[in-house]
Amino acid sequence: MAMYQYRCAGCGPFDMARPIGRALAEEPCENCAGPSRRVFTAPLLARTSAPLARALHAQEASAHEPRIVTDVPPARRRPTPSADPRQAGLPRP
Repeated sequence: MAMYQYRCAGCGPFDMARPIGRALAEEPCENCAGPSRRVFTAPLLARTSAPLARALHAQEASAHEPRIVTDVPPARRRPTPSADPRQAGLPRP
């Protein structure tokens, strides 16, 4: 859906959501139902932040070029034994 801007002679500007390419030259005003002409405005162009752009690129690339794992990841270090002697008798994973 795209936002299109219209201007009513009595009420002023208002926005209307329509599918792309389906905007009419005139729409009824939201307040008074009078005819309102479409106002042509610049498209909303915004840059994404660098971290978001990297995340979106990684997400897009993983859809058709998934990363291939060639090695087993290094094992996690086991936690050091606790100083509590009651835990010494418990089974270890």
